[in-house]
Amino acid sequence: MRFYDCLPAPSPRLVRMFIAEKGLTDTVETVEVDLGEQEQMGETFRAINPFCTVPVLETDGGLRYLTTQGCWRYLEEAHPDPALLGRNPDEKAAVADWIWRAEQEGLLAVADGLRNAAKRLESRALTGPHNYAQIPELAERGRLRVAHFFDLLNATLAEREYLAGDAFTAADIMAFVAVEFADWIKLTPPKDAANTWRWHEQIKERPSAAL
Repeated sequence: MRFYDCLPAPSPRLVRMFIAEKGLTDTVETVEVDLGEQEQMGETFRAINPFCTVPVLETDGGLRYLTTQGCWRYLEEAHPDPALLGRNPDEKAAVADWIWRAEQEGLLAVADGLRNAAKRLESRALTGPHNYAQIPELAERGRLRVAHFFDLLNATLAEREYLAGDAFTAADIMAFVAVEFADWIKLTPPKDAANTWRWHEQIKERPSAAL
């Protein structure tokens, strides 16, 4: 397999951690894409992914998956142990719910806060092949949503060890990367969010979190 990556961008990090948790890091070829130099917008990379984004996972058979969810699903089906998307119907549903919530209310809220405010991203408020103008109000809203997401995390983690239950899953990967990404806009969980910090330190100790 071949994995198109970019350090330290959050979206490919989601797949990088997933690959590591599956124990596949040494078997997957990694190709670094320089987003800072807009390599993703060039003709060579567009031939790989016309949506001009990473991650991209290319299988040994030449098929390519162009989203985090597509990459995760392929890896889970091809390498089911350890299960990261759930071990039974209830857990799979809970993991899917939390992946969605952590992405929508965490990761994408941070992205709004960053991409609608950073000067270097003027006219690049969204990733992809098209240019979109920044909307400052979306940056403000994004920061508010991140704060609410932090509150939700702390309340949820008061009741369980991991987001979707008693096992580490891709839901934790999504939420962990969202929390780390929030530092880009100088937001962190409140100091008294003991449940969140306990969980964060627990995830941070995993080897995949260092990637």
